Amino acid sequence: MRGQVRKAIPAPVSGGLILSYRCSAACQHCMYGCTPDWSADWISEEYLKSVLSSLCGKIVPSPGGPDTVSLNYGIHLTGGEPFLNYGLLLSACRMCAELDIPSTFVETNCFWCADEDRTRELLLRLRDNGLKGMLVSVNPFYLEYVPFERTRRAIRIGREIFGRNLMVYQLEYYRRFTEAGIEGKVSLDDYFKCEGQERFLADAEFFLLGRACYRLGKNQNILLPRYSAERFFRERCIPPFLRSWHNHFDNYANYVPGYCGGISLGDIRELDSLLEKGIDPDEYPVLALLMEEDLEGLLMFGMRHGYTLSEEGYLSRCHLCIDIRRHLVEQGGFRELFPVEFYRHLD
Repeated sequence: MRGQVRKAIPAPVSGGLILSYRCSAACQHCMYGCTPDWSADWISEEYLKSVLSSLCGKIVPSPGGPDTVSLNYGIHLTGGEPFLNYGLLLSACRMCAELDIPSTFVETNCFWCADEDRTRELLLRLRDNGLKGMLVSVNPFYLEYVPFERTRRAIRIGREIFGRNLMVYQLEYYRRFTEAGIEGKVSLDDYFKCEGQERFLADAEFFLLGRACYRLGKNQNILLPRYSAERFFRERCIPPFLRSWHNHFDNYANYVPGYCGGISLGDIRELDSLLEKGIDPDEYPVLALLMEEDLEGLLMFGMRHGYTLSEEGYLSRCHLCIDIRRHLVEQGGFRELFPVEFYRHLD
């Protein structure tokens, strides 16, 4: 890496603000390794204001305007599960409104929607303090932890309050669960047995990254193919590793590229300086390799640090990448591989 030119990173135009990685669930597919066991480390209000101030003026509104929402525009308040700290979530809404940050919405698994009146009250307060919309997460992984009637309640009341700014992700699973008359919780294994692998994977977006690489790879009810590392050398990251849209900014000040948990582009509070200076390959060798989308180079680097290839193979390009990074974290000394706790919650 010695002597290489600094690598530029794109300015973020949208993204998710991770208030904490602590969650009410420990889903088998979680991109960010969230769990109830993760140290809460909630973002402080001082830091929250600093982060939002650094993003102010860079965030692009949804095509329908700043009072509308869509997945890859504006700012979404997320986690973990942001409703575990409602006071902080409320403060974040106020700050976004004060800074005129457009198209703000909250992402939730709806665990808190146990009561009709309370659900309405909490959502109305958020709306009245500047929140524009809500995204309700629906899939078989959350169904293990959240009774489906709470999800239905959140969607129904959310539509009353936010109108078209209520989003359901994924709508196909919501349709299937409703059609099947599901009530309460359903374990992932029972859901697989009932629906079958082909239908589970059909007509729904599914990423094999984060915890999914390890937990789903061991699940006997879903048989995912594995491949040798060489298979992925010819591929590119999809979506791109470096992009301006839908990045994340966590409670430890990390600028997280896209969906790539456990990687930091730098301190989001120093965003202008970071954009101006770029990434020094000598200081951040792992990041420099990733930025060039050179997975083969990352593997060679990992092997020089004691990494050995899995005899079983890998579920995806992301699986190979995260497995190498997980090994490097154990060696220590790589400032771009943070937060470290992410790597400890993948199994």
